[in-house]
Amino acid sequence: MEGAIDAITRDLLTCHEGLDWTVTEFVRVVDARLPPRVFYKHCPELREPVVATPSGIPVHLQLLGSDPQALAANASQAIRLGAIGLDLNFGCPAKTVNRHDGGASLLRDPERVYRAVAAVADAAAGTVPVTAKVRLGFADRRLALACAQAAEAGGAHHLVVHARTRNEGYRPPAHWEWIARIRHRLSIPVIANGDIWTLEEYWKARSLSGCEDVMLGRGMLADPDLARRIRHWQRTGERLPETPWSRRASVLTTYARRQQAHLPDKVIVSLLKQWLNQMRARDTEAAQRFAALRRETRLAPFLAGLQPYAPGRASHDETIEAVPDRAALA
Repeated sequence: MEGAIDAITRDLLTCHEGLDWTVTEFVRVVDARLPPRVFYKHCPELREPVVATPSGIPVHLQLLGSDPQALAANASQAIRLGAIGLDLNFGCPAKTVNRHDGGASLLRDPERVYRAVAAVADAAAGTVPVTAKVRLGFADRRLALACAQAAEAGGAHHLVVHARTRNEGYRPPAHWEWIARIRHRLSIPVIANGDIWTLEEYWKARSLSGCEDVMLGRGMLADPDLARRIRHWQRTGERLPETPWSRRASVLTTYARRQQAHLPDKVIVSLLKQWLNQMRARDTEAAQRFAALRRETRLAPFLAGLQPYAPGRASHDETIEAVPDRAALA
């Protein structure tokens, strides 16, 4: 989720009910303690009296690295700055990250997972929860359970498991049944993750994994109302209507408007394309907009192309639903 879940996105995706907590994009830790500005850049909520989105949803800081001492030093720095939770990323499958000994690359050696988690847990000394996210191994699943047990032994408060190996990337299917094998052997809470795009997939992931909770990533970008949809179903047993294009367009437009105070237009267009690309696989209207706008580099025409009656045709007689236009946090 690097480059996608900044403070503005967190705000927009938590303005309706459904999410219990959020995690920042990862702070890359190499071999030195990072200055406060790096933490504030990734988690500007640290500057607030409560480390949460404007809707009150807690924000935990994520670290990515492999050197236990450097991770511990940066964990201490983050706690001094007010972090309320520290999450360790052992799940990123990106080749660049793995080539530099980060993310899922540590899943080739459970002992390294243990040392990283233990170092951060020792630095936290019980003041804030330390959590971790893993995959079902690197090239295969032979070490999946060992890595999960290493995270628990190191002091992880809970464990998120993405239901694929690093080499499987994001290719379907997600192997939620494998999460159940891990959950049965751990005493800490295990949270299921991976390919949860719809209410049906949420229920299937829960059923096959046996987990009480799930983590949503790309699914929330694809459908900003996914968490709200799940929570409504949990409470009432009823299904909310499908998210209309007007709602999706409103989120994208509000995001762009608020980013203009911080980023060049071309960068904003690139981020909008990244977000729209997640939407298009599950929404016909989003796929049509993406096809029409994929070569556009100017912000104003791009935003015009998102509106319900563009390009050049009506779209289900929709009107844009208002999204709270809070002051930018990033």
